[in-house]
Amino acid sequence: MPKFNDFDLNDWKNLSDIETDSLWIIEKRDNSGKHSNFYHGNFVPQIPRQLIKRYTQKGDVVLDTFLGSGTTMYEAENQKRSCIGIELKQDLVNIVSNNMPLITENCFYQTVCGDCTTDNAYTEVANILKEHNKKSVQLVIMHPPYFDILKFSEAPADLSNSRDLQSFILSFGCAVEKAVNILDKNRYLAVVIGDKYSAGQWYPLGFYCMEEAQKHNLLLKSIIIKNMGGNRGKQNQESIWRYRALSSDYYIFKHEYIFLFKKVK
Repeated sequence: MPKFNDFDLNDWKNLSDIETDSLWIIEKRDNSGKHSNFYHGNFVPQIPRQLIKRYTQKGDVVLDTFLGSGTTMYEAENQKRSCIGIELKQDLVNIVSNNMPLITENCFYQTVCGDCTTDNAYTEVANILKEHNKKSVQLVIMHPPYFDILKFSEAPADLSNSRDLQSFILSFGCAVEKAVNILDKNRYLAVVIGDKYSAGQWYPLGFYCMEEAQKHNLLLKSIIIKNMGGNRGKQNQESIWRYRALSSDYYIFKHEYIFLFKKVK
């Protein structure tokens, strides 16, 4: 029986809400409860929902290194898991903090305003864990900027401001290394990311990040393809994008990746 979730496999046929295929079709984003679509960089709640259910137990601690508008933390609360979120932008930290209790049902929810590639941020994470008699986390979820496709701030530490692709990958790798150091052995880290198309060329950003993550004591367990139905940037513009594709030599982005890793050392 798996020790990393609460599933009763004697009743496995009733786990129909849990995805086990590598293709996730999510046509509509869940905007229920605390979830909203005000922030362009957020991701659909169904992704962290699946990951938290599948790879944690009640009372475990989830770490989101790019917290954004709080999607992962809201899902952790729904599933009765604790959560720590690191976010560079103070305004987003304030929004999420105002939406969350500090403690509820033996779980805690705290945010760190900082750069997830630095020791300073993880000193704060360690202090939060210590306050709650914890030393580590049991799941890491990372949803970084997709390089410079969308600028999220003017901060030099923001990965969307990386001067070039190599700098982005190196910074991402540093973020992975810091997160892995605080993750329990034999537990899981997920990276949600897409690719980039620029100047007539497709850049497999997701696979660059996958290869970088594998340098940090992580075993690749799955590559999940998630559709991009309802993408805000293309809403009501399907025909325009189709015309552009037909008149050129490329295909329209319709997917992003969820790379699932297991810490092995």
